[in-house]
Amino acid sequence: MCDTCGCSITPANAHLVKAGGTLERTAEGRASVEVLTSLLHENDHQAAHNREHFDRHGVLAINLMSSPGSGKTSLLEATIDAIGDSLRIAVIEGDLETENDALRIRAKGVPAVQITTGSACHLDAHMVHEALHALDLDNIDLLFIENVGNLVCPASFDLGHHANVTLLSVTEGDDKPAKYPVIFRAADLVLLTKSDFLEVIDDFDPAKAQAHVRELANPAEVLTLSVRRPDSLSPWLAWIEQQRHRNLAGEDIRPQIQPDGASLHTAGFKDQAQELNRAP
Repeated sequence: MCDTCGCSITPANAHLVKAGGTLERTAEGRASVEVLTSLLHENDHQAAHNREHFDRHGVLAINLMSSPGSGKTSLLEATIDAIGDSLRIAVIEGDLETENDALRIRAKGVPAVQITTGSACHLDAHMVHEALHALDLDNIDLLFIENVGNLVCPASFDLGHHANVTLLSVTEGDDKPAKYPVIFRAADLVLLTKSDFLEVIDDFDPAKAQAHVRELANPAEVLTLSVRRPDSLSPWLAWIEQQRHRNLAGEDIRPQIQPDGASLHTAGFKDQAQELNRAP
């Protein structure tokens, strides 16, 4: 997969593996076969730097992950409507192309930075760091990072955020946690979205979806909600408030990044690095 989607090398870290980059060659001088491990190490180093920024400024950073169309942006709009008067919110949007989602957030009066990843199917810590230059952390209480729609790669990369929230639309099937274990194992909270469709869909059982999450040994809360029913958002909003209190109390909050997911990014990596070095 990674030889076509480009998820090992992103626009923000490509300079490390191009000709002259610090990861172009190993210490022994041969073409690097350890580049992937080194890139992940560099990502984690940048993530720690990002998290230090967030903690110093009292910003709670939440990473939203899901497949495309699960309702991440709609959830953000509804969340802004519900608590935007009491908390200063900002959003970093990740998509392969377009500023469509960022425009929707800005229409709510909330600052939004769009990251267009090109072929990369996830955000990384370097991308987030670059986006932070466009935000004033002193004027932000809550930062949402809307990751690229993808049920595989985003779970393997620490962005410097505090918590992972994985969305599963009821239109996708209650077996998705079993099919895509890495991203659901990485979840600090699972949201079953578009629950208003449960009235017309007879093949999604929220209890089965939660059972699959538990089979992954993940004790994270599983909440069912619909942005069309504002009252259903109350447990989600309460969870945000709980995490914010933990953050302000100085608790060291870390997301459940899944290191085993790194193995998903090895296929085709060498070809990507060679192609970059051939590029003018």
